[in-house]
Amino acid sequence: MTETKAKNSEQDVEQGQLAVDVYQTPTQIVIVAPIAGVKLSDIQVSVTEDVLTIKGKRCLEFNIPDEDYLTQECFWGTFSRSIVLPASADSSHIEATLKDSVLKIILKRTEKEKTKVIRIKTD
Repeated sequence: MTETKAKNSEQDVEQGQLAVDVYQTPTQIVIVAPIAGVKLSDIQVSVTEDVLTIKGKRCLEFNIPDEDYLTQECFWGTFSRSIVLPASADSSHIEATLKDSVLKIILKRTEKEKTKVIRIKTD
């Protein structure tokens, strides 16, 4: 996850961005995200119109002073990621699973609407 700054109320809060892979099969759109160290109760997946959003929180369970770190690459705290879904994704059919610290979201693909020829009537 990479770090970004997000404005939260009147103070700046660091927020991580979740890394994802998005791919398609003939029948599905699949989103895969590694989220090690996150409890199931701290993950939220939502869809609004054509945007899928994954939010969560990775909690640091021990307190280490900043000056004691030799390397600090892991992001602890809240994270989110929004993905614009392709037109062929059916957001009414979504399945999400968490296995071995990998979140997998599957959306059913729909047939793309074919071009229709409109007959013009005369008076």
